[in-house]
Amino acid sequence: MNFPFYIARRYTVSFSKSTAINIITGIATVGIVVSAMALFVVLSVFSGLREFSLSFANETDPDLKITNSVGKSLVITPEQLNRLSQSKTIALYSKTIEERVLFSFNGKQEVAYLKGVDSIFKKTNPFEKKIYAGQWLTPNTSQVVVGYGIANKLSMGLFDFNNHLEVFVPKPGKGTIENPNEAFNEAFLTPIGIYAINDDLDRKYVFTDLALAQELLQYQPNQVSAIELKLKSGAVEEDAVAELQDIFNHKVSVKTRAQLNDSLYKMLNTENIAVYLIFTLVIIVALFNLVGALIMMILDKKANLKTLFNLGAEIQHLRNIFLLQGSLLTFFGGSIGLLLGIAFVILQQQFALIMITPSMAYPIQFELLNIVIVLGTIAALGLIASWIASSRVSKNLLD
Repeated sequence: MNFPFYIARRYTVSFSKSTAINIITGIATVGIVVSAMALFVVLSVFSGLREFSLSFANETDPDLKITNSVGKSLVITPEQLNRLSQSKTIALYSKTIEERVLFSFNGKQEVAYLKGVDSIFKKTNPFEKKIYAGQWLTPNTSQVVVGYGIANKLSMGLFDFNNHLEVFVPKPGKGTIENPNEAFNEAFLTPIGIYAINDDLDRKYVFTDLALAQELLQYQPNQVSAIELKLKSGAVEEDAVAELQDIFNHKVSVKTRAQLNDSLYKMLNTENIAVYLIFTLVIIVALFNLVGALIMMILDKKANLKTLFNLGAEIQHLRNIFLLQGSLLTFFGGSIGLLLGIAFVILQQQFALIMITPSMAYPIQFELLNIVIVLGTIAALGLIASWIASSRVSKNLLD
């Protein structure tokens, strides 16, 4: 057996004659355990928060969305629709129109997005599942589904036949408006459903029939704002994007679900990195105790080291003893902390130990990647700390 490892193992599992060294070594080990556990739990919490935050986007955004790379609308030819129907990667597609307009109800006004959708929309996008009250709209009618935030702002209920929801859409064109009464296209809408997802989305959309939205915006029958698509099972996003660009002659912008929410992804990734760096700093502070414990161990074992040196051991072998001892302490401490962190994460998932609200547990997600990150961080920093301490062993120290 390699004698530096043999001696390092003995030093790791045995107590020193000095009580102070034992206490410092114990504090260093506890610090490693706690910091490893804290890092894993925090990474798991942010994984849970990430999944929770993205769940809204995953439930309300399509797999792919086509928009015009220049301008607000897109004109689709029958040939392009035929190629979409025969696509090997696209399962369904839905034509939509989206425009920011003014809504008025019983003397109250609100600016929001009017989104015209066809009958396929509810198959490509599960908005229908988020209906809080009422039902989804019927095609070829003036029915609308509004967000909970908009309904609350306008003090609006459902099936109120005494008061209509009015929509005002600016007429397209150029020049000076001479008669304000002729500047807008108007329509009376019937709220038939209210959806509830989150505060931002609940204040953003009013869904209506595609034909009505085309009429208000004076669009042609084949003119839309976007096409929202659902991929076939097993289809690769990159292949689908390349096929769509070929169908539309590379004149459109095709975005994936992640690209539609790029700001959200960037924010979550930035927060995750910031928290990781903060808790890595905590581990570094904890490993200062390990450096101090190893240096005191070197001084305590100075006579033994001198004996080994006189028997022919090289300085590098003596340094390796404490390099290996520090690595072993880090490994065992990090492993124990990681096991405790895994136990806490599993208990939180199974028994909801910490609650955000009386009915909602704090989101947490167990991921193998977090285990790799914690072990890699602990191992790398522990090796550096052990190397710093073991470098104190020199010929001058033994003379």
